[in-house]
This record gives sequence, C-alpha cells and structure tokens, in this order.
Amino acid sequence: MNSINPGIVETEGSVGAGIIGSEMEKAVLSQTPLGRTGRPDDIADVAVFLASNDSRWLTGEQLLVGGGLR
Repeated sequence: MNSINPGIVETEGSVGAGIIGSEMEKAVLSQTPLGRTGRPDDIADVAVFLASNDSRWLTGEQLLVGGGLR
C-alpha cells in the first residue's frame, strides 16, 4: 500500500477552518521550499500517478506532497 501525505492544501474545508490566511499557514509556508499552499490538483496528479501503471514498481511508500516541506 502507498499513501499520499499532503501538506496544507487550499480547500473549502481548510478555508472554513480558518487555516488559509492564518498565522499558522504563514509559518508553514515560510518553511516550504515551493513557498505556496497546495491546490487540489497538486494532490490529484499524484493520485492519478499512483492509480496508473507507471507506479507498478512502487509499494509501501509514503509520498510527501507538500511543496518540499519535511
């Protein structure tokens, strides 16, 4: 089994929870090499890859999809 571990993603839920635009978001983004909040399509592209035959040799992995934040 593989998993996708996303960073902060701008969704209706993260906006509604007050994460987007908060001091917490700013603090996380200051440590993120790509310097921006993720978008749903950033995560979707990785999910499509995992569902494709291109990932056939990938197993037991945790894919960190967070703009480089570790």
